[in-house]
Amino acid sequence: MNQHSVKKPELLMPASNLEVLQTAVRYGADAVYIGGEAYGLRAGARNFKSDDMRHGIDYAHQHGVRVHVTVNILAHNDDLEGIETYLYELKSMQPDALIISDPGVFDLAVKICPEIERHISTQANNTNYGTVAFWHRLGAKRVVCARELTLREIRELREHASSDMEIETFVHGAMCISYSGRCLLSSFMTGRDANRGACTHPCRWNYSVVEETRPGEVMPVFENERGTFIFHSKDLCMIDHMDDLIDAGIDSFKVEGRMKNSLYVATVCRAYRDAIDQCLRDRKAYRERIPWYLEQVSNCTHRDFGTGFFYGRPDSDGQVYQGSPYHKESVYLGIAGDKAGTDGCAFWLEQKNKFSVGDMVEVMGFSGQDRSMKVLSIQDSEGHEQESAPHARQMVRVTVSDPVICGEVLRSARTVTGS
Repeated sequence: MNQHSVKKPELLMPASNLEVLQTAVRYGADAVYIGGEAYGLRAGARNFKSDDMRHGIDYAHQHGVRVHVTVNILAHNDDLEGIETYLYELKSMQPDALIISDPGVFDLAVKICPEIERHISTQANNTNYGTVAFWHRLGAKRVVCARELTLREIRELREHASSDMEIETFVHGAMCISYSGRCLLSSFMTGRDANRGACTHPCRWNYSVVEETRPGEVMPVFENERGTFIFHSKDLCMIDHMDDLIDAGIDSFKVEGRMKNSLYVATVCRAYRDAIDQCLRDRKAYRERIPWYLEQVSNCTHRDFGTGFFYGRPDSDGQVYQGSPYHKESVYLGIAGDKAGTDGCAFWLEQKNKFSVGDMVEVMGFSGQDRSMKVLSIQDSEGHEQESAPHARQMVRVTVSDPVICGEVLRSARTVTGS
């Protein structure tokens, strides 16, 4: 049995594209995990083209941040040739780790790029210390815990594992209704295989029932005026339990969300960065700051929060399969780009959602301080004045009442709740 000393855990953030990767780096991630255009389990995400992936890996490494690349589909015969080619391409890019669930893909990675760490995906159902030992003997550096494990079970994994075998677990984000994500609903209902990266999320759809003697008579399943989502679970949020996670000896805290935007990543990353650091420095101060952490992670789209399986079988506070509407507490406006003046108050911005001259917007400081400021003017790329920026992805020159730093995320405080 191995005694694992308490150490600073890695904060591992998702990134759907180059912009989100750069945002995660700026807001304090120790590592990011990304996927290419194939062979990962989030084919619905925008994902990285080859040139962007190379640039993203270089950018992260320049800032001392690790990059893990997903190659975690459950491969079929006709996938293997393409995966082999892809691994040679990744070898030339030198990410820090490959996230793998399939033993055949694992063997290819050992053969083609043995110098890149191999991490075993949660998709491989890592539920016991025997499995951890098995993958360690084969040369894996890390296992990602099954989402169904309790903290007690994770502590046992850590106690039995070799000291050079790392343990990673999800601490925040959407949870799949199926055991370690092995879902058949999408394949059955739409022909798109979740285990090969094409999940259509049918567990989030609205459902009604039909009684067999009355075909065609649809009866809604009432839960409230919006109907019900009969499968889906609450979102996981462990930001108010950092002390328990750290004491369990977990090496990496993973945030779900490879289909999320920069606002989500900046908000969650900044809050967890501060929570981890504060908890390691002063647990009393960390506990006093918990209300701020919870307020912060509630500032982007989420379902009701719970603690999943960490404290045993989920009950009303855990992964409950019931109606749970989305909550959206702020709106993503964009990321401050290059300066367009000498005082720092004018900058270029690719607009994400509408805002207008005279609006008060919030700028998310990298270290946790938010600054409220007024929009003084908006101009298009040719210098024409605009009263608002209503067109998504329009490049505009924005002037606000106070200086802004390149790379800071701008959001508004409008509140919308719904499904």
